Order: sequence, then C-alpha cells, then structure tokens
Amino acid sequence: MSATPYAVRVSAPAAKVLDALPEHAVDTVWDILAAAADDPFGFRQFDTDDDEGQDVRYAAVGQLSVTFWVNRPLRSLTVLNIVWLG
Repeated sequence: MSATPYAVRVSAPAAKVLDALPEHAVDTVWDILAAAADDPFGFRQFDTDDDEGQDVRYAAVGQLSVTFWVNRPLRSLTVLNIVWLG
C-alpha cells in the first residue's frame, strides 16, 4: 500500500500565472504537480546538500518550471511560482 499523495495548493500569484497559460501548458503543470504530490523529493535539486532549503523544490519540464514548498507536517505542497517560456 502506497502513501497518500500530498495535497496541492496554488498560491494566488501562481494561480494568476496558471490562468494565463495556454491549455497544453496548464496540463503540463498539473502533470508535474501530480508527480510531485506522489514524491515531493523526487525532483533533483541543484544543491542536494542544502538541508536548510530542502523543502523548497523546483521542477522543470521543457519550457515550464514550477517552484513549490513542501509542508511535511500537513502533507501538502504549495505552488509558489510558475514560469513558462512560451
């Protein structure tokens, strides 16, 4: 039996960006977040020895990047920023 995925919350600034994206980019954002909800620490970070900042994660796929914060006690992710270079 696998662990329950983390809940995903989108901050207000990230929601504005999400609303402005084309449909295919929105689908990709949700695909990234689905993977992150299953394994929040599955995305490699630039500095893996950074214990202090390990709960702020960055996931990039092609022209799209998502920055999210992992709230371990509440088992949730909060999307902080979305960047799409389209």
